[in-house]
Amino acid sequence: MSRGVPRADIVAMLGSGYSNTAIARALGCDRHRVGEIRRELELPNAARQPLTLEQKWRSLTRQLDGGHLEWRGERVGAAGTPVMRYRERSFSPAGIAFTFQHGRQPEGQVKAECGVRHCVAPAHVEDEPGRRRLREQLRRILGGPERKDRCVHGHDLSVHARFSPDGRTAYCEACKAERKRAEHRASV
Repeated sequence: MSRGVPRADIVAMLGSGYSNTAIARALGCDRHRVGEIRRELELPNAARQPLTLEQKWRSLTRQLDGGHLEWRGERVGAAGTPVMRYRERSFSPAGIAFTFQHGRQPEGQVKAECGVRHCVAPAHVEDEPGRRRLREQLRRILGGPERKDRCVHGHDLSVHARFSPDGRTAYCEACKAERKRAEHRASV
Protein backbone atom coordinates (compact mmCIF):
# COMPACT_ATOMS: atom_id res chain seq x y z
CA MET A 1 0.00 0.00 0.00
CA SER A 2 1.13 3.50 -0.72
CA ARG A 3 2.11 5.95 2.01
CA GLY A 4 1.63 8.68 -0.62
CA VAL A 5 -1.98 9.38 0.39
CA PRO A 6 -2.13 12.89 1.84
CA ARG A 7 -2.57 12.91 5.61
CA ALA A 8 -5.25 15.59 5.22
CA ASP A 9 -7.41 13.16 3.20
CA ILE A 10 -7.17 10.56 5.96
CA VAL A 11 -7.90 13.16 8.66
CA ALA A 12 -10.98 14.36 6.74
CA MET A 13 -12.40 10.84 6.56
CA LEU A 14 -11.58 10.19 10.21
CA GLY A 15 -13.54 13.33 11.07
CA SER A 16 -16.50 11.99 9.07
CA GLY A 17 -16.71 8.87 11.24
CA TYR A 18 -15.33 6.27 8.84
CA SER A 19 -13.52 3.19 10.16
CA ASN A 20 -9.82 2.63 9.57
CA THR A 21 -10.61 -0.17 7.12
CA ALA A 22 -13.17 1.89 5.16
CA ILE A 23 -10.70 4.78 4.88
CA ALA A 24 -7.90 2.44 3.77
CA ARG A 25 -10.13 0.90 1.09
CA ALA A 26 -11.42 4.23 -0.17
CA LEU A 27 -8.01 5.92 -0.33
CA GLY A 28 -5.89 2.90 -1.18
CA CYS A 29 -3.62 3.22 1.83
CA ASP A 30 -2.58 1.01 4.74
CA ARG A 31 -5.20 0.73 7.50
CA HIS A 32 -2.42 0.63 10.10
CA ARG A 33 -1.29 4.08 8.95
CA VAL A 34 -4.87 5.27 9.38
CA GLY A 35 -4.85 3.78 12.90
CA GLU A 36 -1.60 5.56 13.73
CA ILE A 37 -3.10 8.90 12.69
CA ARG A 38 -6.29 8.14 14.66
CA ARG A 39 -4.20 7.50 17.80
CA GLU A 40 -2.06 10.62 17.25
CA LEU A 41 -5.24 12.72 17.04
CA GLU A 42 -6.69 10.84 20.03
CA LEU A 43 -9.86 10.04 18.11
CA PRO A 44 -12.02 7.13 19.28
CA ASN A 45 -12.55 4.14 17.02
CA ALA A 46 -15.46 4.47 14.64
CA ALA A 47 -18.86 3.24 15.75
CA ARG A 48 -19.52 -0.31 14.62
CA GLN A 49 -21.47 0.72 11.49
CA PRO A 50 -21.94 4.47 11.28
CA LEU A 51 -22.51 4.35 7.53
CA THR A 52 -25.79 3.94 5.74
CA LEU A 53 -26.07 1.09 3.25
CA GLU A 54 -25.47 3.56 0.41
CA GLN A 55 -22.45 5.16 2.11
CA LYS A 56 -20.84 1.79 2.71
CA TRP A 57 -21.54 0.72 -0.89
CA ARG A 58 -20.01 3.95 -2.24
CA SER A 59 -16.94 3.58 0.01
CA LEU A 60 -16.26 0.20 -1.60
CA THR A 61 -16.47 1.30 -5.24
CA ARG A 62 -13.93 2.98 -7.48
CA GLN A 63 -14.68 4.97 -10.63
CA LEU A 64 -13.18 3.59 -13.86
CA ASP A 65 -13.02 5.01 -17.37
CA GLY A 66 -16.28 4.80 -19.32
CA GLY A 67 -18.51 5.35 -16.30
CA HIS A 68 -17.84 1.87 -14.92
CA LEU A 69 -17.57 1.22 -11.17
CA GLU A 70 -15.18 -1.38 -9.80
CA TRP A 71 -16.16 -3.26 -6.64
CA ARG A 72 -13.30 -3.08 -4.13
CA GLY A 73 -15.03 -4.96 -1.34
CA GLU A 74 -15.43 -8.62 -0.52
CA ARG A 75 -15.75 -11.26 -3.23
CA VAL A 76 -16.87 -14.87 -2.88
CA GLY A 77 -16.61 -18.10 -4.83
CA ALA A 78 -14.48 -19.14 -7.74
CA ALA A 79 -16.04 -16.44 -9.94
CA GLY A 80 -15.13 -13.70 -7.45
CA THR A 81 -18.72 -12.53 -7.15
CA PRO A 82 -18.97 -9.20 -5.29
CA VAL A 83 -20.78 -9.27 -1.95
CA MET A 84 -21.32 -6.65 0.74
CA ARG A 85 -22.09 -7.43 4.34
CA TYR A 86 -24.09 -4.81 6.19
CA ARG A 87 -25.66 -5.14 9.63
CA GLU A 88 -25.49 -8.93 9.77
CA ARG A 89 -26.86 -9.39 6.21
CA SER A 90 -25.27 -10.02 2.82
CA PHE A 91 -26.17 -7.86 -0.17
CA SER A 92 -25.36 -7.97 -3.86
CA PRO A 93 -23.51 -4.75 -4.76
CA ALA A 94 -25.05 -4.98 -8.25
CA GLY A 95 -28.50 -5.35 -6.65
CA ILE A 96 -27.90 -2.24 -4.55
CA ALA A 97 -26.81 -0.37 -7.69
CA PHE A 98 -29.97 -1.54 -9.48
CA THR A 99 -32.15 -0.23 -6.65
CA PHE A 100 -30.36 3.16 -6.78
CA GLN A 101 -31.02 3.38 -10.53
CA HIS A 102 -34.59 2.08 -10.66
CA GLY A 103 -36.01 2.84 -7.21
CA ARG A 104 -37.23 -0.73 -6.75
CA GLN A 105 -35.89 -4.11 -5.73
CA PRO A 106 -34.54 -6.24 -8.59
CA GLU A 107 -36.20 -9.41 -9.83
CA GLY A 108 -33.83 -12.34 -10.15
CA GLN A 109 -30.11 -11.99 -10.65
CA VAL A 110 -28.60 -8.57 -11.40
CA LYS A 111 -25.72 -8.39 -13.87
CA ALA A 112 -23.73 -5.71 -15.66
CA GLU A 113 -24.81 -5.26 -19.26
CA CYS A 114 -21.88 -3.02 -20.22
CA GLY A 115 -19.40 -5.80 -20.99
CA VAL A 116 -17.21 -5.09 -17.93
CA ARG A 117 -17.30 -8.09 -15.64
CA HIS A 118 -18.80 -7.33 -12.21
CA CYS A 119 -19.25 -3.61 -12.99
CA VAL A 120 -21.55 -2.13 -10.33
CA ALA A 121 -22.34 1.22 -11.96
CA PRO A 122 -26.08 1.78 -11.43
CA ALA A 123 -26.67 2.70 -15.09
CA HIS A 124 -24.89 -0.47 -16.25
CA VAL A 125 -26.78 -3.18 -14.35
CA GLU A 126 -30.06 -4.91 -15.15
CA ASP A 127 -32.25 -7.50 -13.48
CA GLU A 128 -33.65 -10.54 -15.32
CA PRO A 129 -36.78 -8.85 -16.76
CA GLY A 130 -34.68 -5.88 -17.88
CA ARG A 131 -32.11 -8.11 -19.60
CA ARG A 132 -34.88 -10.08 -21.26
CA ARG A 133 -36.50 -6.84 -22.53
CA LEU A 134 -33.20 -5.38 -23.81
CA ARG A 135 -32.19 -8.58 -25.57
CA GLU A 136 -35.64 -8.98 -27.11
CA GLN A 137 -35.34 -5.42 -28.47
CA LEU A 138 -31.89 -6.21 -29.88
CA ARG A 139 -33.20 -9.40 -31.49
CA ARG A 140 -35.96 -7.39 -33.22
CA ILE A 141 -33.54 -4.69 -34.38
CA LEU A 142 -31.29 -7.37 -35.87
CA GLY A 143 -34.25 -8.90 -37.70
CA GLY A 144 -34.45 -12.09 -35.69
CA PRO A 145 -37.46 -14.40 -36.00
CA GLU A 146 -40.53 -13.81 -33.88
CA ARG A 147 -40.29 -15.50 -30.48
CA LYS A 148 -42.65 -18.42 -29.89
CA ASP A 149 -45.06 -18.36 -26.93
CA ARG A 150 -43.98 -21.78 -25.63
CA CYS A 151 -40.89 -23.98 -25.89
CA VAL A 152 -41.03 -27.55 -27.22
CA HIS A 153 -41.66 -28.77 -23.63
CA GLY A 154 -44.53 -26.33 -23.05
CA HIS A 155 -42.84 -23.72 -20.83
CA ASP A 156 -44.12 -20.15 -21.11
CA LEU A 157 -41.36 -18.29 -22.97
CA SER A 158 -42.63 -14.89 -21.82
CA VAL A 159 -41.29 -16.01 -18.42
CA HIS A 160 -38.52 -18.52 -19.23
CA ALA A 161 -37.00 -17.24 -22.50
CA ARG A 162 -33.38 -16.10 -22.24
CA PHE A 163 -31.24 -14.50 -24.93
CA SER A 164 -27.51 -14.34 -25.41
CA PRO A 165 -26.01 -10.85 -24.96
CA ASP A 166 -26.06 -10.32 -28.75
CA GLY A 167 -29.82 -11.01 -28.76
CA ARG A 168 -29.54 -13.80 -31.32
CA THR A 169 -29.65 -17.07 -29.42
CA ALA A 170 -32.80 -17.81 -27.46
CA TYR A 171 -33.25 -20.71 -25.06
CA CYS A 172 -35.67 -21.84 -22.36
CA GLU A 173 -34.26 -21.31 -18.86
CA ALA A 174 -36.72 -23.84 -17.39
CA CYS A 175 -35.53 -26.55 -19.82
CA LYS A 176 -31.90 -25.69 -19.07
CA ALA A 177 -32.54 -25.98 -15.30
CA GLU A 178 -34.31 -29.33 -15.78
CA ARG A 179 -31.37 -30.65 -17.87
CA LYS A 180 -28.89 -29.59 -15.18
CA ARG A 181 -30.95 -31.29 -12.46
CA ALA A 182 -31.14 -34.49 -14.53
CA GLU A 183 -27.36 -34.40 -15.19
CA HIS A 184 -26.73 -33.90 -11.47
CA ARG A 185 -28.98 -36.84 -10.54
CA ALA A 186 -27.23 -39.03 -13.15
CA SER A 187 -23.78 -38.15 -11.77
CA VAL A 188 -24.64 -38.89 -8.12
